[in-house]
Amino acid sequence: MTKRVSILGATGSIGDSTLDIIRRAEPGVYKVVSLTANKNAEKLAALAKEFHVEFVALADEAGAKSLQALLAETQIEIGIGQGALIEAANRPADFTMAAIIGAAGLEPTLAAVAQGNHIGLANKECLVCAGETFMKAVADSGATLLPVDSEHNAIFQVLEADQPDGVKRLILTASGGPFRDKTQKELQSVTREDALNHPVWDMGAKITIDSATLMNKGLELIEASYLFDRPSAEIDVIIHPQSIIHSMVEYIDGSVLAQMGSPDMRTPIAYALGWPSRINAPVERLDFAKISQLSFFDPDVVRFPALRLAREALEAGGCAPCVLNAANEQAVAAFLDGRIGFTDISKVVAKTLERESAGRDYGCNPGAVEAIIGVDQAARRTADEQIVSL
Repeated sequence: MTKRVSILGATGSIGDSTLDIIRRAEPGVYKVVSLTANKNAEKLAALAKEFHVEFVALADEAGAKSLQALLAETQIEIGIGQGALIEAANRPADFTMAAIIGAAGLEPTLAAVAQGNHIGLANKECLVCAGETFMKAVADSGATLLPVDSEHNAIFQVLEADQPDGVKRLILTASGGPFRDKTQKELQSVTREDALNHPVWDMGAKITIDSATLMNKGLELIEASYLFDRPSAEIDVIIHPQSIIHSMVEYIDGSVLAQMGSPDMRTPIAYALGWPSRINAPVERLDFAKISQLSFFDPDVVRFPALRLAREALEAGGCAPCVLNAANEQAVAAFLDGRIGFTDISKVVAKTLERESAGRDYGCNPGAVEAIIGVDQAARRTADEQIVSL
């Protein structure tokens, strides 16, 4: 049977990789139902025509006329604005790739979850901002949540979920980013271009900066806690520059199971898209004879405090992870715009957490989407104040 697929965030790197796999499949295997994008109307229109989709949604209202003109001679339905993203997620689909970057992906992804089908989760912020709410929605709808982040996908593949008491710890691997060998002083002068030059992975700008600060691994730590129902103390992070082992699970008998593969996001995407079967992915195969070494070392949370801040937010609970994420999104945007320096990103996050914890009850209701959105917006305002004050 043809699998109906929706892609939320179709013009980003995850969307590109997902569509590459679909493009290479035999005719009739997949039917792309809906696609969404933030601002890239031209690319969205081109993809919509190529895959003969039913519906497209563009978040940026300024691009409405452009998108309408580009699709004027087609029968493709068009939606504009945040509500249109939710409409796209509501379109009946067997599999939805949730790849909208940041907290903006929360409501559309929850709408997709409500269908009760398969969700490929590439938006870690859904769990960082609203872990309890999101996992309850998954349970209530009967949806199958398939993690797409390479680290969580790796754990998903080797975790004996029916024997949770046999698990001792989860071990997330991190490449360490482009600055893992730089001193604290050197980090103060790195440029936007330096930070966007990741040594291993090809990702979007925001995620690439998060990888450079290690905040990406901090967000993944929080995501793993909710996905696999494990406390902070049972989740470790290790730097593994080669990015061959994508993550590991240690069991109480001393066994450690690891998932390995080339650093290509098409592998976890193919795993999620084909689940419960495995499908072919056009990735480079590992040649073990050519792998000279696999090295590992502990992350330095003094030079890279973002990882420490994320763990503290997870352990604080409540809405602290939501505050962390909102502050980080604002700080990364400011760095990309040239308004703050690289090391200022973590400073903004730390100051925002401090300010918000002093004036806000972290025992707020993290189960209400409206409350979560309110916390997110308040934290962004506080982060913006910190950015200006630097």
